[in-house]
Amino acid sequence: MNLITRNSLRLRALPHRLSSLTSLRQQATCATPTFPCVDAHAARESRILASSFYRYSQTDTQASSSDSGPEPPYARPNPLSYNTYHHQYPLELTYGSTLPSFDIAYETWGTLSPSRDNVILLHTGLSASSHAASTELNPTEGWWEKFIGPGRALDTNNFFVICTNVLGGCYGSTGPSSLDPEGQRYATRFPIISIFDMVQAQFKLLDHLGVQKLYASVGSSMGGMQSLAAGWLFPDRVGKIVSISGTARSSPGSIAMRHAQRSVLMADSNWNNGFYYDNLPPHTGMKLARQIATITYRSGPEWDQRFGRKIRELKDGQSPSPSRSPTLCPDFLIETYLDHQGEQFCLKYDANSLLYISKAMDLFDLTLPALQELAMTTTTHAPPSPSTSSSSSRQSPAPSKSHPPPLHYAPHFPELAAGLEPLKSIPVLVLGVQSDILFPVEQQRELVDALRMAGSTQVSYFELGGVWGHDTFLLDVLNVGGAVRGFLS
Repeated sequence: MNLITRNSLRLRALPHRLSSLTSLRQQATCATPTFPCVDAHAARESRILASSFYRYSQTDTQASSSDSGPEPPYARPNPLSYNTYHHQYPLELTYGSTLPSFDIAYETWGTLSPSRDNVILLHTGLSASSHAASTELNPTEGWWEKFIGPGRALDTNNFFVICTNVLGGCYGSTGPSSLDPEGQRYATRFPIISIFDMVQAQFKLLDHLGVQKLYASVGSSMGGMQSLAAGWLFPDRVGKIVSISGTARSSPGSIAMRHAQRSVLMADSNWNNGFYYDNLPPHTGMKLARQIATITYRSGPEWDQRFGRKIRELKDGQSPSPSRSPTLCPDFLIETYLDHQGEQFCLKYDANSLLYISKAMDLFDLTLPALQELAMTTTTHAPPSPSTSSSSSRQSPAPSKSHPPPLHYAPHFPELAAGLEPLKSIPVLVLGVQSDILFPVEQQRELVDALRMAGSTQVSYFELGGVWGHDTFLLDVLNVGGAVRGFLS
């Protein structure tokens, strides 16, 4: 077949091809695309409007949770299952504001000794409530259920454990969703708070309970920051410190991750500059913020093992076929996992509390210049003067048996060692996790080295493997629990 014949055949077939292409385009144009993952936001909004969730009415501690229909998302745990301490005097805050009064929700486990010297203060992460373990009033498992009890890491045969919902939270303690003295929601009129303010409020509770000195201050994640802050503020009132996957100075990487969460939340039009309590909450922004957070809480290797590149099942329960067409909505199991995590969280926690508490984490910095800028002082020690805290007047930290010292310390390292000087007489346990991307293990190593440079000879450090990332402190009962129990005993 010569060239002229071939071209003639192609020209004859061209109208048919053009007709087929036009038909396909018309079908594509006529078919309205659907996005179930987007429609889910509208469906959630309809459910909120049809329920009492959007009223954000905080249940009175004397009222039954069934009095107002479905349990409000801020009432977890049930208000009848925790204690509330009301501090009727003003609390001066780190950044110049004052809270006229405040409430602290707390739960306890074990028996307080006659001399009140067996108390462990357990500090929470960002969004946890005071319900760390089950109680008679609330048999639901707590967020650290397997670590608290007879013979466990926090052994209730020996210790009296107290866990609070932090200042700024929404599970019984005073926060943005609370009422101000005029009976209005604080919303974003709530003052900026710090990790130090959270600890100050906790120690007001300890004063109320007649506890002069803690046996130990224990915390993970943001709780690790609080445990260090407790020792810094009250070095004579803290017997031991446990910091798990925590840090003494928030890093730019962690700040960036939390900034992204706050950004998507505040971009939700329902946020309304924080004044949403009588309307729809920013549920879409909260869902997206939680998805971002979940990425920082776990690790890629875990998801490789757990999900791989598996595709979700179809709605009818059929397994996905190789010929299945991909969509813009979740196809991979890891996508459906993140979607589920965001969906579960978006109505369980107050958006403004997330903003305020995550910001408090960003602001945490125990380097000496940062402390001096805030005019922070301990209850028994004045901060070292610059002349006594320079790198030239300090010895290098002793070589670590747990990790090799870095060839070159970060520029802020001597300042961090100077800031940590009030902790030098307190035994400290530091735990780090190699797969943690939110609080990388380098931050725990730096904390250990800085404590040693500050003069501490009672620092214990364990570095854990595994694939669970930052959430290792919630899951690794054997290694985390074993290290904590050994240190406390």
